[in-house]
Amino acid sequence: MNDLWNQIDLSWSWLTASEQWHGEDGIPHRLVQHLYYSGVSLLFAALIGLALGLLVGHTGRGGFLAVSVANIARAIPTFGLVLFIVVIEYSITPVLIALVALAVPPILVNTFEGLRGVDPEAKDAARGMGMSEWGVLWRAEVPMALPLILLGLRTSAIQVVATATIAAYPGFGGLGRYIIDGLARNDYQLVVGGTVLVVALAVIVQLVFAALRRLVVSPGLLGTARSS
Repeated sequence: MNDLWNQIDLSWSWLTASEQWHGEDGIPHRLVQHLYYSGVSLLFAALIGLALGLLVGHTGRGGFLAVSVANIARAIPTFGLVLFIVVIEYSITPVLIALVALAVPPILVNTFEGLRGVDPEAKDAARGMGMSEWGVLWRAEVPMALPLILLGLRTSAIQVVATATIAAYPGFGGLGRYIIDGLARNDYQLVVGGTVLVVALAVIVQLVFAALRRLVVSPGLLGTARSS
């Protein structure tokens, strides 16, 4: 127990030291890098996952194939994918590709399931009011599927934030730089400090999505997507 408290005390001392908040190795700079990697990856994953999920969810065609491919992609180790692609091109691009591949499946599957779970009578009523298929999708299906869609986005965002630490392995920045460097030097104060920062960022992301859900989802639908 004493060792645990000593590690906590050392980590707190590292986090609060003034030199950790300045320069290229400082926490603000590494945090910006981490947010950049995570944000770009999540943006592309959302574009791909939402587009495919909305398409197959609305039309009902290709859903089994899309979900199967997404589930297979989940089984591919992200770290292994990074190492494989780095062999081809040593740049940040392989890291972003791996993070996008990690983030697409939850978004795609939740979007598809959300639209598939919309009451058919609600869709028929929308068509009966003269809505086009585009109108049915955006004015009836998406609002009712929004809890599950946001759940998929939240799951992907948390996974990406936690996994973006791999950017440090091939030599790039982000909060993972502290963890990788700490392991290389046997500096566990650095490892624990970096880990605390990543966990704190993941918690903040979860809180942001929880607040977003309350803002954009109809109160009557909030119970359809429970927090995991």
